[in-house]
Amino acid sequence: MDWDKLRIFHSVADAGSFTHAGEVLNLSQSAVSRQISALEASLNCHLFHRHARGLLLTEQGELLDNTVREIFSKLAMVEAQLNESKERPTGPLKITTTIGFGSVWLTPHMKGFIDLYPDIDVNLHLTDGEVDLAMREADVAIRLSQPTQPDLIQRHLATLDFQIYASPEYVKDYGMPKTPQDLDDHRLVVYGAGDLPMTANLNYLLEVGANPEKPRHAIVEINNIYGIFKAVQNGIGLGLLPGYMGHLGAANLIPVLPEVEGPETEIYFVYPEEQRHSMRIKVLRDYLLQAFSRVGKRARK
Repeated sequence: MDWDKLRIFHSVADAGSFTHAGEVLNLSQSAVSRQISALEASLNCHLFHRHARGLLLTEQGELLDNTVREIFSKLAMVEAQLNESKERPTGPLKITTTIGFGSVWLTPHMKGFIDLYPDIDVNLHLTDGEVDLAMREADVAIRLSQPTQPDLIQRHLATLDFQIYASPEYVKDYGMPKTPQDLDDHRLVVYGAGDLPMTANLNYLLEVGANPEKPRHAIVEINNIYGIFKAVQNGIGLGLLPGYMGHLGAANLIPVLPEVEGPETEIYFVYPEEQRHSMRIKVLRDYLLQAFSRVGKRARK
């Protein structure tokens, strides 16, 4: 397939008409139409439905458009890598991580990164679902479980520990547990059904020190770590939270049973193999490694 014709096809598919595509490409409407007709003839299929209100892609046109868009996306990424200055990295950088980690830990730490690299356009995509890096839904991910895909580069950042926390108001109203068995008599906020990719047992509160014959029940289930954080902060009950949430000064939370070791999960910095030479990703990785090193092995603060 002729690349020039594909480039014109891409513009027509975006614009929805030969006239508008011609304005973008600085070509006449008839020249654009001839190129599309020649492409359709070479492929022996129609790529557009032509009607008075404009153009619509046929099924074959949609298939070709998806492929061409993917090619353009890869070329744009390569162009950005080629133009990226080694001394001063520039351009877009889309980072994805979980809602809880991204909201409470990563976002505040991004100020220092943005101050260091003001020419990098940061886009934070926070979701508890798994974003497909191979399909370029993001440039880099900070994941709370080890990736299994073979085509991803991964770097271990830290060990994330969990601890039971309560608000001062809750302790005033319901007292402080002295042993894990005392949790039987307390209000517990636990993780409900969800798709959070994490290896830590987030329903640890229902199990630690529990009698198998008298199962515990939660006062509320929430399928989001940040939601559990806000529930505990507002005195609804005891909750299992990452150490960095409990150590926030503004959170005003009290550790419960600090001598009891809670579950852990690992944090990984992950990006596609094709982004191996991206300076934007390299400087972000180095910045995060330094941020974690300042608080030791565990991501407590």
